Amino acid sequence: MDGIAYGWHLFQSGGVVMYPLLLLSVITVAIAVERLSYYRQNRRGSMAFFAAVRTALAARDFGKAAHLCAESPTAVARIIGQGLEHDADEAAMKDAFEQRMTLEAAGFRRYLDYLSAIVTISPLLGLLGTVTGMIRTFSILDGGAGAAAITGGVGEALVATATGLCVAILAFCAYTYFDHQFDAIVNDTEALAIDVLNAKKESGARA
Repeated sequence: MDGIAYGWHLFQSGGVVMYPLLLLSVITVAIAVERLSYYRQNRRGSMAFFAAVRTALAARDFGKAAHLCAESPTAVARIIGQGLEHDADEAAMKDAFEQRMTLEAAGFRRYLDYLSAIVTISPLLGLLGTVTGMIRTFSILDGGAGAAAITGGVGEALVATATGLCVAILAFCAYTYFDHQFDAIVNDTEALAIDVLNAKKESGARA
């Protein structure tokens, strides 16, 4: 109970800005959990999927490759599957890859802009809370308060800045992780799409 009371005391000492900082921290965690679920769902079994599709391409079995894409519920499968639907023409296949990639990329980058904004806003809110807290603290000089009271007040005012930095660090870590995952998915998808196009070219040349 003492720990909870002390934590509540620190929260109150940070001032009004602690409430929006608390809200931002909840939003950050909610986005991180939702994005983690989304990314896992769209990368589930990706290694086995890539291997199976490349095996089908090596055998020039485009029907099997399309079937594998239809069975997999991932974004990569939807992109490659849409390209294979237009395998009669190379230019149409490329356009299908690009169009579906753009659509799926929007899904992967959803809410990441919010994390980026939280990284910027949180330290500013923390600084604002500290400045207003220090203004209140130094105003007690007019009341003849001692140095100990002023020092303690400054320490409490810095709680807002510390909280803002913690929220920003949390949001930055989440943003960096998902941005890296997004880049990896794009690179893997582009590599597989190139393999599909090359296999189609070789198949056409042999025919």
